[in-house]
This record gives sequence, C-alpha cells and structure tokens, in this order.
Amino acid sequence: MSTLSLPQDESRQLAPPPGSLPDPPGVTVTTDRSLADGPTTPDEAAPRWEDLEVVPARHPGRWVATAFVAVLLAMVVSSLVTNPKWEWSVVAQYLTWPSVLGGLWGTIRLTAVAAVIGFGLGTVLALMRLSRSPLLQAVSSAYTWVFRSVPLILQLLLWYNLAYLYPTLSLGIPFGPGFLEFGTLDVIDKFGAAILGLGLSQAAYSSEIVRAGILSVDQGQHEAAASLGIPRSRQTLRIVLPQAMRTIVPTSVNEIIGLVKGTSVVYVLAYGELFYTIGVIYGRNQRVVPLLMVAAIWYLIITTVLTIAQYYVERHYAKGAVRTLPPTPVQRVRWTLQVAWSRITGRPAPAHLPPAYAARAAVGRGHLTRTGATDSHPGGAA
Repeated sequence: MSTLSLPQDESRQLAPPPGSLPDPPGVTVTTDRSLADGPTTPDEAAPRWEDLEVVPARHPGRWVATAFVAVLLAMVVSSLVTNPKWEWSVVAQYLTWPSVLGGLWGTIRLTAVAAVIGFGLGTVLALMRLSRSPLLQAVSSAYTWVFRSVPLILQLLLWYNLAYLYPTLSLGIPFGPGFLEFGTLDVIDKFGAAILGLGLSQAAYSSEIVRAGILSVDQGQHEAAASLGIPRSRQTLRIVLPQAMRTIVPTSVNEIIGLVKGTSVVYVLAYGELFYTIGVIYGRNQRVVPLLMVAAIWYLIITTVLTIAQYYVERHYAKGAVRTLPPTPVQRVRWTLQVAWSRITGRPAPAHLPPAYAARAAVGRGHLTRTGATDSHPGGAA
C-alpha cells in the first residue's frame, strides 16, 4: 500500500467523515496536527510586509517601442532643422504679417458664425425629428438628406449666384402681396454666401449629432421626469440635454475643428480668409512652402485652443457620471513633478496626491510600507 504523507514525526490516519466515500484502494492520506496549529518556531513565521522588497514590473516591449519612436522623432526634428528649404526665417516673418492676421480673423469669424447657425439650427432640426408631428419629422429628414448629399463647394457657388435666380428678395404673405423688398446682392455678398453655405451645411450634420445625444439618455430619465409632472420643455432643457451633452460635446468639437479647416473652401468665392490670403501672398513672392507652413501653424494653434476647450467642457459635464473628475493638464504636470521630486530626494509624497500618483512615488523605495493601523496578524493587509 502506497502512502501520501507530509514530512513529520508522528502521523495518524484520517477517518473519513460519516457518509463520505472511502479512500481509493492502496492510498492513505495522512496529515500532521502541528501544521494545523500554525508555525511553532520564529523561523517558520510569515514575513512582515515591511520586509518585502518591491520589484518593479519589467516592460521590455514598452522600452523597445519607446526607443524606436524616439529615434523616429529625432529624425523628423533633425530634418526640419537642418533642411534649409523650409526657410524658417520666412515663416517667422510672415507668421504675424498684417494681411495674414487679417485672413486669420476672417477664418475665425466664419467659423464662429457658421458654428452658431449650424448648431442652433441643428438642435431645432433634431427636436423636429424626435417630435410626434409627421410633418416636422418629414421636413427635418428631407433637410438633412439634401444638405448632406450636396457637396459644400457646390452649395457655396449656388448661394453666391442666388441673385441670378432671385434678383430681389421680399417678405410677405405666401402667394400674396409682399411687405418688404430688397436686392439679393445687397444682402448676400461673399461673406453672406459663405455663412449660408457653411452654416446650413453644418446644421444637417449637427442635427444628427444632437439627435444621437438625446437618444443616448436612458429612457428612465424621461419617464421619471414625466412622472413628476415636469413640463416637456423643462424636461428637455434641464434634464435630457445636460445628460446628452456628454455624448454631444466630443463629436461637436470635432465638427467645429472640421469647420475651421472647411473654411478654406471659401477661396472659390475670393473671400479673404486665411488660406486665400496665403495663396495670394505666395502667388506674388513664389515662397510656396514657407507660406503653407504659416497657414499650417495657425490652423494648428486654432485646433489646439478648441481641443483644450473641449477637455474642460467634457470635464464639466462629467460631474454626474464619474465619482472623481479627471485631472486637468496643470494638475497632471504638478503631480508628476511632485512624484519625481519625492523619488529623487527620498522624502514622502505630499498627502494631497491621488493614490495612483502616491503609488508611483513609493515605487523604487525597496520595501512595502503600512498606510493604516497595524494588524495583529503577521500577514495582515498593508
């Protein structure tokens, strides 16, 4: 008969409890009572948490990828600095040129007015699409279908040539007399045509963004608001839309960034926005690449400002969805510097640091440390 036993001086055979199956033939399981009572000598005691050495996790793949990207980045920077054909002196000269700043202001003005028209009308179209009126639903759907189907440059040219179809515009009763009449060219100039083309086209896309945000709100929120007797308009403005903004904001800012770059299409109207102004300048001095870099830098600055604004708006509307708000970029930089200073000097991390950053400050000290009350059990939680 074979025996499975632990190293011990005295063993006893365990009797199976009543009703249990007997041991397989030829196998006997033995144990030692002393092991059930815990260690009997100090050498056998469990180690304390304070004596355990912290070994950081190894990430060889991450280091290889970091080194590869660093080499590529160094190559790009070297090419930008050492290639004289970039003509960075010309870029610096024209970056704040008065005509360039005028074109920049034209781009910002076009973007702001078109975004207000686009998202204002888009919100109305989204509410029409979600209404119970078949007529409102049909009009909203048809508008979105038409303006998303026609290219933006074609819309701009149609609005600019509206005077050919309607030399005069009038306000009055349909199929009846008009009360106010004025010339089309007096109202729709280059700026007006650009605003109509950009704003009305943006409204078609914005309506779908707002509608998707409203549909993302849980149906229970609508039912709870209705059960409290809150008017439907107040439900939409105070309950539904604030929750929908968490879905609307990221896509909306993405559309506005696209609108900033889309204003360059207005060059077909010879309107003095940034890209058109840059084209006029490099058409005269033949410094094409440096002037294009000037435009790229200004577009990059505008996009960066919008991205920062998006982060803070998203953070504001995340208050009801997350327990802890995500840190701002300034907070991340400050906490990272405090962690680095703590690891360099060996001083404890400040008490106000979040747990994730405090853990980074503790890594590399070599040992685990207790953060709470001591536990009587040697293997208690730290």
